[in-house]
Amino acid sequence: MTDNMVRLEEISLSLPEAQRVDIEAWDGHPTFRVRGKNFVFCNVEATSLTVKLSKEEAEAVVATESFVSPASYGLGRHGWVVLDIGADVPEELWDQLEEWIYTSYTLVAPQRLARIVFDADTRGGQQLDS
Repeated sequence: MTDNMVRLEEISLSLPEAQRVDIEAWDGHPTFRVRGKNFVFCNVEATSLTVKLSKEEAEAVVATESFVSPASYGLGRHGWVVLDIGADVPEELWDQLEEWIYTSYTLVAPQRLARIVFDADTRGGQQLDS
């Protein structure tokens, strides 16, 4: 089983101009950003991730997945959700997490960078939902 942070970094840092920034004011909690905008927040162990989805998708996921809740500080009303995934993440959940991370990226990245991700997304012949 791959360490959550290693896997999260592999997915997040594969995106155009993405970078990891650890926030000292938050006890070193990592964020993943594109051009200064966060698309993933997480705890140090990457057992809890926060990503942005469309408002409709966020509402649906919160309603159907027990490990997903709206983000605090009013961010939930803008589509941000918290994914409490734990330490032992099954491979099929990583597939879903990767899709949500890509979606989050495309919602916060400049259009030119988001388009690169949309155009390059050929995983299984599927297009990203956004």
